[in-house]
Amino acid sequence: MKRQKVTDPEKVSVKRKRKSPKEFFGEIGAILKEYTDKGYLRLSKLQKFIYKILAFLRSIPLAIARFFKNLGRGIKNAALAVAEEFKDVGRTFKNGDWKTKTSFLIMGFGNIARGQVLRGLLFLLFEIVFIVYMIVAGGYWLSMLPSLGKQGPTQSYDAVLDAYTTTYNDNSFKILLYGVLTIFFIVAFIYTWRLNIKQNKLAEQFLKSGKKLKSDKDDLHSMVDENFYKTLLALPLTGILVFTVMPIVFMILVAFTNYDGAHNGFSNNLFSWVGLDNFNTLLSWQSAGGGQSYSATFGEILAWTLIWAFLATFTNYFLGMFVAMMINKKGIRLKKMWRTILVMTVAIPQFISLLYVSKMFARNGLINLTLKDTLGWISQPLPFWEDPMWARASVILINVWIGIPYLMLITTGILMNIPADLYESARIDGANAWQQYTKITLPYMLFITGPYLLTSFTGNMNNFNVIYLLTGGAPTNPAASGAAGSVGYTDLLITWLFKITTGAESQYYLASVVGIMVFVVVALISLVVYNVLPSIKNEEDYQ
Repeated sequence: MKRQKVTDPEKVSVKRKRKSPKEFFGEIGAILKEYTDKGYLRLSKLQKFIYKILAFLRSIPLAIARFFKNLGRGIKNAALAVAEEFKDVGRTFKNGDWKTKTSFLIMGFGNIARGQVLRGLLFLLFEIVFIVYMIVAGGYWLSMLPSLGKQGPTQSYDAVLDAYTTTYNDNSFKILLYGVLTIFFIVAFIYTWRLNIKQNKLAEQFLKSGKKLKSDKDDLHSMVDENFYKTLLALPLTGILVFTVMPIVFMILVAFTNYDGAHNGFSNNLFSWVGLDNFNTLLSWQSAGGGQSYSATFGEILAWTLIWAFLATFTNYFLGMFVAMMINKKGIRLKKMWRTILVMTVAIPQFISLLYVSKMFARNGLINLTLKDTLGWISQPLPFWEDPMWARASVILINVWIGIPYLMLITTGILMNIPADLYESARIDGANAWQQYTKITLPYMLFITGPYLLTSFTGNMNNFNVIYLLTGGAPTNPAASGAAGSVGYTDLLITWLFKITTGAESQYYLASVVGIMVFVVVALISLVVYNVLPSIKNEEDYQ
């Protein structure tokens, strides 16, 4: 039976009159102003495409406004919650018995007096440790935190040795680090003290209502039964606070100091608080050492970082998907062999492959020697790493070679899960290969891999390996020579940040400011894109 192609009813009718630009964009504006399914379906393909772009751009400020609105609501709710906690503490002290009131001063006393000895001893032990720490060390670190040290290293003459010796005094780095740790410890103590008050309040209410309190045996059994998840999460949560949250807070505070190679806080000079001076330096339009300003340098690197992240993400995504579709296509032989070859490129460490490729594309590398001496196609070596445009194009193309195998593996499994009935129905309706891809494959892939694309984009913004191992940021940007670090045309924000922290100057304070700005940019992009992802907005579509 001959397959009959279904045509679009709109194309069967009389040929449409060409719309004027005013009518063309007027229809799009009407849908943007008040969306209707009927009005959207009347738009042409080009109008629909423009509408989707405009709708996405319009959603960005709305998403940002929604974020700040939610942030304000969160701050308001947090303030109300804190106020309610204070009120509850006051009511508990006013209405509680003497055991509960004593627990305000001696943590765990009420629990011990009511027979819950294990809980009470844990509360009491934490309080003792906190008091001892604050007396022995915590009070000192807090008192030194406002100044970050009063006396740096001093030299004095030693008559016995007949030489000048250095005496090291305060350590700004330790003061800042242990000061932050002490603040975290104080917050933990306040939380534990409040928990102690709640426990006493509940225990008192239970006894008044005639209920029996849990014994120490019940508490131990609960820790390995219904509350076992809390027992398991206690250590990882502590690790996250100590090794993730606290270093982030420390890095943010460094941005408000003059911590660098000349002020390392111990062996040469102390560093101190400088307020917003570092942010003013980075965002200032004043010239940096005769070249372009820090603000212009930051803007230039940020623009290239965003371009790089976009191209590195989507070239790998679409080409990796294309390779997976080619390998999965019926009639392709030796599928396992092709997949194995691609996977083998993943198995080779990037450190080795990227350094080797960097040498291959050098001025006197294998590629130029082959093209110039062996084949005679060029008279001068190609400036892969010397010319800014060549260098940027080269790192993007080489990143494709690195990223395609990963995307091929990811998309292969997803493509196999698309129901074959959808393609069969599309072929019966007369859809060609391109229409099947744009109407079935691509929407399904974007829905499933939307969150991955977001994480891949943010990952590429911080892709240190590819840029640093291939070019090291080269070629050098002479206009930005006055900025910290040897800024190059292929430098990303992450590689510039690395250069700022190395060398004789080691401007850690500026690196912290750049790190904060990178976080702000990545966070804003992630929040905006996350809120417009189809897999988040229309979660039930493919269930």
